[in-house]
Amino acid sequence: MTHDFIIKARKIVTVSSLGTIDNGGLLILNGKIKEILSAELVDQQYDLEIIDMMDYIITPGLIDCHTHLLEFAPSSLYPITQETHFLAAHAIILEALSNGITAIGEQLCGHPQCDFNIEHYRKLTKTLPIDCSFATTSITIGFDQPVHFSAITSSTAITKEQLLDPLLINQLAIESDYPGENLFLNATPANFTAETVPRAGEIVYTQEELNNIVNLYHKNNKKIGIHVAGKEGIDMALEAGIDVLHHAHGITKEQIKKVSLLNKVIVATPLGGTHLIPNSPTDIAQLVEANIITAIATDAYLPPYPNVDWLPYQDTQLRGPESLLTIAHPSMKLLHDNGYNENDILALLTLNPAKVLGKEQHFGSLEPGKDANFLVTSGLPGIEITDASHIYAVYLKGKLIINRLLPSSN
Repeated sequence: MTHDFIIKARKIVTVSSLGTIDNGGLLILNGKIKEILSAELVDQQYDLEIIDMMDYIITPGLIDCHTHLLEFAPSSLYPITQETHFLAAHAIILEALSNGITAIGEQLCGHPQCDFNIEHYRKLTKTLPIDCSFATTSITIGFDQPVHFSAITSSTAITKEQLLDPLLINQLAIESDYPGENLFLNATPANFTAETVPRAGEIVYTQEELNNIVNLYHKNNKKIGIHVAGKEGIDMALEAGIDVLHHAHGITKEQIKKVSLLNKVIVATPLGGTHLIPNSPTDIAQLVEANIITAIATDAYLPPYPNVDWLPYQDTQLRGPESLLTIAHPSMKLLHDNGYNENDILALLTLNPAKVLGKEQHFGSLEPGKDANFLVTSGLPGIEITDASHIYAVYLKGKLIINRLLPSSN
């Protein structure tokens, strides 16, 4: 049942051409934003419930466009079996929602202990109050003898030769919703210790093999994203025509210029995720300054990369959705200190990841016609606040799904 209402706040950061609106409101009808109300209009008479949040700020819901929450996180966090795998997934999604994340981009790589396919995960997410896009991927883990899996072959390990099979690549391309980590150009450390994955970072494909895979995706009218780090890998990715670079740790200034010239997209992961030092605040600021569409994501669940000064963590505990604002804050604060507009900065966690998912026409900014996915907060997420306790309400398609402040009316 839809709930039509007006919600007003002291500030609405739309992350759109409308910019920031002071003392305005949102008119919500049928789960969509019908109108953005200015200060002059917000107190006019409407035959609707009015929710007064004039002490607070409204922003778009956050989006984490690179996660491993549904496939790998359950067994990493809980002593589950295949029978209880999805029970854990429910708890993990609740954690994401509690931290203001209203949409995720989930990587399906094939799990050695759980024989699920993409249809199982699609069925799961239909029951959960979150928007989920899936990237069907193949993965290479950098053990002494590298191990390969894919979303199509599920719990069955495969060979390097099978990774190159056009039939498998076509299936992966067809099933994929968006250009996530569709393949791993560098073998990944995943969330293992360095001693366990000594071949993490090795280049998995030749240039010719990579070119052929990209061509197959494009022939299927699908964009392709890859896990990549280091100058050699990034050069190969750009040569092959990759659409989205996930991580891009170790990118050089010359490569940044080339990424900008080629209109490629980068998903930055300051928490870690590759064999190299992750994206620093300075790195991310350089991407933004080069007008590259840049999204910040968690790649959760991961242990934080050790001994980097922009991460506050002093342990190897796996970090998840609760880390998004914390890991994004140093970059967002640097951009704010450098004079960037709050709407452009907040795009790193809202509109830009929506563009990565290909869903920017549906959410990621507050504009008439888009889904009413928004937060009520005490400050600007990632710029002024990093603690979820300051996210007082989370709305998805006009429904109040996380409530730390409002009376329970819907």
